[in-house]
Amino acid sequence: MKISPIALALTALAAAPMGDAFAPSPMNSKVVSLTSTSAVQPVFRAPLELKASTSAISMSEEAAPEPVPEKSLAKKIFDGYVKAADVATQLFPVWTVLFTGIALKSPSSFAWFTTEYFTAALAALMLSMGITLTPQDFIDVSKEPAAVGMQFTLCYAIMPLLALGLGKAFKFNPALLAGMVLVGSINGGQASNLCTYIAKGNVALSVLMTTATTLGAIFMTPFLCKSLLGAVVPVDAAGIAKSTVEVVLAPIAVGMTTNKFFPKLVKAILPFAPIVGVVSTCLLVASAVAQVAEPIINAGWSLQFACILLHLIGGLLGYFLPKLTGFGEVSSRTMAIETSMKSSAFGFLLAKLHLGEYAARVPSAVSVVWMALTGSILAVIWRQIPVKEGE
Repeated sequence: MKISPIALALTALAAAPMGDAFAPSPMNSKVVSLTSTSAVQPVFRAPLELKASTSAISMSEEAAPEPVPEKSLAKKIFDGYVKAADVATQLFPVWTVLFTGIALKSPSSFAWFTTEYFTAALAALMLSMGITLTPQDFIDVSKEPAAVGMQFTLCYAIMPLLALGLGKAFKFNPALLAGMVLVGSINGGQASNLCTYIAKGNVALSVLMTTATTLGAIFMTPFLCKSLLGAVVPVDAAGIAKSTVEVVLAPIAVGMTTNKFFPKLVKAILPFAPIVGVVSTCLLVASAVAQVAEPIINAGWSLQFACILLHLIGGLLGYFLPKLTGFGEVSSRTMAIETSMKSSAFGFLLAKLHLGEYAARVPSAVSVVWMALTGSILAVIWRQIPVKEGE
């Protein structure tokens, strides 16, 4: 009996395992050659094509970006405010000079800004710093003892002695000398944090140093004034300490407490803090200058030069001394800005309230302007100088 090739092939295919049916054996080659390609392929490819199509559709649905909801009008207005506030904050030295010019030209324009308003504006500045602080920040201070210790020394040892030396070099009368020493003996100013950012320094460290010297002012400022000036002009050391607690410590404590127990409220008002700071600083500067505009003009350039040198030399010492003692570039820039930029407006208030001579408040008023300009100039110069990696 003669068996046809097709029947023989079908019998072999039925007897073989499924895996062998697709193996490259001679029999399978024979089957393929005897079977139409167009008839066989759709049987095995159709499920694969369907699966691939389903996967492609699924992937395309996953990859398709969700439509971005359009911003509400309120959100657009708020975003615009944030951008404008950022620009206004970075231009604070310009506003400082502008308000100073107005105060010198027309002192009566700021006659309404009395001591009560002055004290409230300073408290607002301290409060704006307090709401950004937490107990963890003070723990962080303990982790940077060398840097904070160096900055504390620069603030309360180098600067007071430099101020005393410049006052004697320019042969100031006792009242002006007392005012110069007071400027050198006060804490670092809040504007230093912004200038540190511009100079590519360590902003977090700057805030911690400002906090440390601000709290240190409670006992260091009255101690230095009494030690260096006790025999020069009458100094109310207890009054200085009391005012420091009221204007510095209390607002910071209130701010920290608010941040701790009402974080949502703080988050809502925090975007407005920079503008409050800029406006408060400009009014403080203008008021201080306006109250002693005539003595500032009469003092001539000697007082201007002395204040410029105090902040400029202080900034340079604040940079090179840390560098020579092993601190990196970023930390050195941070300490330079912190050393140069004193809280001169606070010095003016202390001089007005607790130093017996009227002229003792003049150096603080002059210092307010040159402090802002010197710090911002140093910051802009350093911003153009890249920091090497690892420094």
